[in-house]
Amino acid sequence: MARSSKLRVMLSSRCNDRFPVGAATTLADLRLELKDEIEAMEIAGRKAFEVWINEDTDPQGGTWDSWDVCIEAVKDCDVLLVISNGNAGWADGSGAIGICHAEMMTGLSGAPAKVRLIALENITISKDDAGKRNKRFQDEMSKQSLFRGGTVATIDDLKKRVSDALHDAVIKLAQAGVGDAAKGKFHSGAALDWSRMDFHKRQLEMVRVLRETLLARKGAVEDGGKIFVPLNAEQILVEPHAIPAALTVGQARESVGQPFLRDHLLAGNLKGKRGGPLHIIACHKTATESQAAKLLGFPDATFVVAPFGVFVADPIQKVQFAFIANCRDEANTRHGLQRFFEWLSQTGEDTLLSERAQARARIVAAIAKEVRP
Repeated sequence: MARSSKLRVMLSSRCNDRFPVGAATTLADLRLELKDEIEAMEIAGRKAFEVWINEDTDPQGGTWDSWDVCIEAVKDCDVLLVISNGNAGWADGSGAIGICHAEMMTGLSGAPAKVRLIALENITISKDDAGKRNKRFQDEMSKQSLFRGGTVATIDDLKKRVSDALHDAVIKLAQAGVGDAAKGKFHSGAALDWSRMDFHKRQLEMVRVLRETLLARKGAVEDGGKIFVPLNAEQILVEPHAIPAALTVGQARESVGQPFLRDHLLAGNLKGKRGGPLHIIACHKTATESQAAKLLGFPDATFVVAPFGVFVADPIQKVQFAFIANCRDEANTRHGLQRFFEWLSQTGEDTLLSERAQARARIVAAIAKEVRP
């Protein structure tokens, strides 16, 4: 898509459903009003937004159907505002997901940071195919940690919530863009300075940045030299490590080894309800799923490849670690760790990570008890 001089906002919702329920106004009517209001907004005295809604989209070529057009619009937009009453929308067959469901999931799969949910009161679940689609959609929405701010009940509240969501998106996306811009190139500046270091010095520097970034998180504390970060209202022990060269370089990789094999030595730090450890491994260069599996020692686990790197969770032993890729300098390292925690929050994985961390703490305590002389 050719880049516009304005931010492209897409409004995703049902068309003919009434809002509020029983009123004469449809969500399609409200989208037209919202389009006019958003496009009238200014930043620094200039119009800043263009809004995509399917009501005023030009006809496409014969190879395109309405589903394709909507999904492509999701990919092209800068901000996706999902106005949902729990109706998944139309589908092309029994057992399929609805178009509203598909639009939201396409946005979350491609760029979760640009998605904002405005939640209306959910429609009642029926027993037919449409009801099954709607239940899948409502279940999916309940799993996602999206900006919503409570259920909207009136038109005025809906318009305010759209404005709030748009404001939040613009601020957060601009800040994320600054983080990307701060990373710079790897052949100059701070990245070149790090490349000049030997393995040991670079490793120490990478760990230092991880520790500082972790401790800067709200609620993080240092106790006995160990870092505890709040996740899902629990204190999780986070152990920072660094691989100071490519993962294919044995000497660099072996300097970290398999750190979870020494977790029992941390049992004394896991008092009360503290969970963990979670191992954060800064990688000077790239990281792959196969490299993560080799470090874990077996492939039967959860592996998630994401923009920050790779996250690994073993469902049996509850081992958890994350590779933070391309930690070439301080800005890259801080930004990669930031994106990891954003991913945890956006996907709801922080809750699962916390639960596994509590289980891992119990396992670690049992192992420590058995290995005492």
